Amino acid sequence: MPKLAQIQVAFWDQTYRGLAGDLPLALGDFVVIKTEWGTEIGKISSWQEIGEDKASELKDSLAPILRQATTEDSEILAEAEKQRPAALEYCKKSVERLGLPMKVIDAHFSFDGSRLIFPFISDGRVDFRVLVKDLTHHFQKLIRLQQIGIRDEAKISGDLGSCGRQLCCRTHLKELSSITSEFADLQQISQRGSERLSGLCGRLRCCLAFEQRMYEDLAKNLPPVGAQVKTAQGKGKITSRNILKQTVNVALEGEGNNIVEVPAKAVRS
Repeated sequence: MPKLAQIQVAFWDQTYRGLAGDLPLALGDFVVIKTEWGTEIGKISSWQEIGEDKASELKDSLAPILRQATTEDSEILAEAEKQRPAALEYCKKSVERLGLPMKVIDAHFSFDGSRLIFPFISDGRVDFRVLVKDLTHHFQKLIRLQQIGIRDEAKISGDLGSCGRQLCCRTHLKELSSITSEFADLQQISQRGSERLSGLCGRLRCCLAFEQRMYEDLAKNLPPVGAQVKTAQGKGKITSRNILKQTVNVALEGEGNNIVEVPAKAVRS
């Protein structure tokens, strides 16, 4: 059965996927892959067995694994790593000199030596054409400036969350999914305020997604807010729902706005 490998080239970059084929690869091995930007070397971070049909379906979107990294490949990688601090420092000084509203966080020399990539963070669009000309002239390489999100910055820097553990994005989250205020609304915690619901990145916490499906499934068992229902205490209208408790709050008719909490299974439409 084909093995689909997840391959990480740079800590801030996307995770590439490739098929191992007949290569005797193991978790943690370094491999040379072909990406849309050229040849790179990355580390296998995880494996997944897939069927032949799935492998054929994914073929065009995968990064071909050319070979397992050799000692010579590792030496090339080590040499590029030695040059990285100086390249990053030069780029940062150029950004400061040009007064550009961006924060450069790394410098990455491509494995084939043709490109130099600078990932950066910015609140909006940046006109960095002059910067690219400067960097191209100085390094004599193809320059690519790659903007990443503010959530990626937290993933890169790492820290402890309010739970006292390492940030999820730093330890095990491979993809940062979209988190919206609807998650907090459904989980009935939106009243806690943005400060308590936001992570170190300033965005809604990724952990809001961990239990979202469970809340969605439980919510299906409850009638909607505003529905007219019958209870043992009389007729009324549902004013709110308690998803985890599986109960609803009903405002009874003719009872002076008397609200009772009733198990969802005990109400009838």
